[in-house]
Amino acid sequence: MINSAEEFVRLRESETQSEYLRAAWEEATLEVWVEVIEKYPDMRFWVAQNKTIPYKIIEILSDDQSERVRGMIASKNRLPEHLQMKMAKDLDSSVRERVAYNKKTSAVVLQLLFHDEDESIREKVRSRLATL
Repeated sequence: MINSAEEFVRLRESETQSEYLRAAWEEATLEVWVEVIEKYPDMRFWVAQNKTIPYKIIEILSDDQSERVRGMIASKNRLPEHLQMKMAKDLDSSVRERVAYNKKTSAVVLQLLFHDEDESIREKVRSRLATL
């Protein structure tokens, strides 16, 4: 368990693989994740990358100013449909593309993306819908 924002940053910046991997796979409390986001904004992408972040953090980071952070959130298999829908309407095409490639994206959201302005997104959605 990651017990503080400082511990998360130390693990993430470590050159020791086992520590680096802890930052990607270990749980922390909601309070620790919020503290990382608030005190270390440059670590938000790495918080988004963590496999165990709670739904509330996914929700917070789905509104992040960085398309890189939103894109990481859009690729999460645990992304609820209402956030898939929200991210499928993102202004940044790379975020919408991550939704299109997410294997857990619902058919309803794929139908929305079927009409995306970006041809590569439409192509990916066509191929995904053909396999449903």
